Amino acid sequence: MAMITVRVSDNEKEWLQYMADFYGLTLSDLIKNYSMDQLEDEYDKQTAAIAKKRWGEDNHKTVSMTEILDEFGDLD
Repeated sequence: MAMITVRVSDNEKEWLQYMADFYGLTLSDLIKNYSMDQLEDEYDKQTAAIAKKRWGEDNHKTVSMTEILDEFGDLD
């Protein structure tokens, strides 16, 4: 398994340890889990923005939910 070293201040380490204890995680798991979640969310956001841009560049058009309901009716 690879190891990554992250330098933080004493106050930051104390806070991170407090949060790890609060969530019942090791300090490593806290940093890994939350870092990975945030990076995955950011990746998803960037991927969606690129897909939307390409969609528009290909002259595809979007329609609003109101237009869909007007055409297909209320689905309840």
